[in-house]
Amino acid sequence: MTAPRQILMLRHGQSAANVDQTIYDRVPDYRIPLTDVGLAQAEAAGESIRQRLDGEKVCVYVSPYLRAYQTLAALNLGDSVQRVLEEPRLREQDWANFQNPAEIAAQKELRNAYGHFFYRFREGESGSDVYDRVSSFLDTLYRHWSAPDYPPNTLLVTHGLTMRLFCMRWFHWSVEYFESLNNPENAEVRALVRNNGHFALEPPFQQWSQVDPGQTVLDRPGRPLA
Repeated sequence: MTAPRQILMLRHGQSAANVDQTIYDRVPDYRIPLTDVGLAQAEAAGESIRQRLDGEKVCVYVSPYLRAYQTLAALNLGDSVQRVLEEPRLREQDWANFQNPAEIAAQKELRNAYGHFFYRFREGESGSDVYDRVSSFLDTLYRHWSAPDYPPNTLLVTHGLTMRLFCMRWFHWSVEYFESLNNPENAEVRALVRNNGHFALEPPFQQWSQVDPGQTVLDRPGRPLA
């Protein structure tokens, strides 16, 4: 396997659900579009990504959700893109089908008390389920990277939680450390940059509590509930 020079990750721009969560009860999650603000955010992110690519080619993996595809289109990467692959394993965490906003809000409170990694939504997934499918996706990436014509850059257009879990799997972060991290904002870029055979995350995710990447539940048995 020859890893690329950098792995870029981008959360989709602001969606209609980021503005009005009642949309979940009438529009399937995967069909929720970007807002005008979200499109502008994606266009700005495109400028940043083009600078990072510096004229090199990139292979793109995109979540099948409408807001991810709209974000990718707004990046305007042009001839830099060698190939675009739809990747369902990069989708958003499944919460339900059509979602009752009041019920989801109640479950979010339970998730805060139980923990974001292990709490499973009643009609959906836990964070650990997303971790498992991201791990499977990594196996695919390793296979793709072995191709002699693979470009020096990888771009994932995906969702905030999925980005955190991809990095958790990549860097072997503990569950406790994952729980301490905030999602990136809409259309924020994170880059895994290779230097002397090792990857560093630029910039790191913000933390809401101080936890080291290797801390486990043994180190924090009495931690307060979020």
